[in-house]
Amino acid sequence: MLEIKLVREDTDKVREALKKRGEGTGILDTILNIEEQRRDVLKVVEDLRQSRNRLSQEIGYLKKEGKDASGLLTDAKSISDQITEKENRLRELEDKALQELLLIPNIPDESVPVGKDETENKEVRIWGNRPEFSFEPKNHWDIGEDLDILDFDRASKIAGARFVINKGAGAKLERALMNFMLNLHTKEHGYTEIFPPILVNKESMTGTGQLPKFEEDLFRENSKGLYLIPTAEVPVTNIHRDEILREEDLPIYYTAYTPCFRKEAGSYGKDTRGMIRQHQFNKVELVKFVKPEDSFNELESLTNNAEEVLKRLGLHYRVVALCTGDMGFSAAKTYDLEVWFPAQQKFREISSCSNFTDFQARRANIRFKRTGKKGTEFVHTLNGSGLAIGRTCAAILENFQQEDGSVIIPDALRHSMGTDTIEGKAKR
Repeated sequence: MLEIKLVREDTDKVREALKKRGEGTGILDTILNIEEQRRDVLKVVEDLRQSRNRLSQEIGYLKKEGKDASGLLTDAKSISDQITEKENRLRELEDKALQELLLIPNIPDESVPVGKDETENKEVRIWGNRPEFSFEPKNHWDIGEDLDILDFDRASKIAGARFVINKGAGAKLERALMNFMLNLHTKEHGYTEIFPPILVNKESMTGTGQLPKFEEDLFRENSKGLYLIPTAEVPVTNIHRDEILREEDLPIYYTAYTPCFRKEAGSYGKDTRGMIRQHQFNKVELVKFVKPEDSFNELESLTNNAEEVLKRLGLHYRVVALCTGDMGFSAAKTYDLEVWFPAQQKFREISSCSNFTDFQARRANIRFKRTGKKGTEFVHTLNGSGLAIGRTCAAILENFQQEDGSVIIPDALRHSMGTDTIEGKAKR
């Protein structure tokens, strides 16, 4: 959430940021109109309070002199009633302004390329070489079904479209990847492992920016008003909601494996086959709480942490800086990691790493106190996938497929898998 003072006093900056994102600016006019009403009501309240104070002094004087103050008491009661009415109106306007403010996205950092959509993202670097095949490479869903390790048809029977059953070596591969990622991030990158709730309340979803704008993409449990998480970013960031951290506590690094749930409401017709866009998927998340002056350096290191997973798996990938029109609602700057899918002959996103500056911290009221200084400041929060496990499985199947239908297991996973290949077997 942006600071209301910024919207009031530097409206042109916010308006320009919205334009860069390709967003309409009408919401700013709405907020400023509410603010004008609020200022008018506040002026009335202040005038009424002054009148009440003058009356109170006169009433005190009359009572001290033993004179009748009943008329003034009646006037004072009338003014107090008016103040109560106007204060209620003030709260209504402040709540209304807050609800509008919650719909305004974060301001992109100056280093973010300006563009309308993903076609204007900027490649930052590329790692590894594209695998070469002496045969026509197959899509991961065909590989998985041929090896009898992925079952989309039976998953559809159980839950509907956009679900998959991982079976045998397919299930083991997901588990091996989860352990590999968590071990790397905790043992070598300094993150503390968290296993959080996967059902969260409205306040948690609001704190990280999923609500109120993106409710249509969330699965909700209606009896208690809880939501299934779309990413571990939500519960992990909210660990410190409404807390004041000490400067010496920062930075804080957390990593978490969770299942994630998304309706994919805006993806009708996209990636209807395979594991790229599922309603339920597994992911390892990286979350940071840092001091404001450190956050952009921390974004670089977080991105490097996610990249290291791909490097050790030997997967060809690139890093792109998202442009203003493609960047997420809460982010001030985002890098996407995109891994090569040979059957599609294209890079596909496997991780987004973002610096949210104080946008989430302001919504979730996460602050810190500098040693020896008065007052508090909002922390900066960051997060990134480290990585999306299902997409990583899909990338391994496609990039390491062999002509005989088998799949070579990356060295980093062979100990956990107990084998160096996934071989075909008869379906049952």
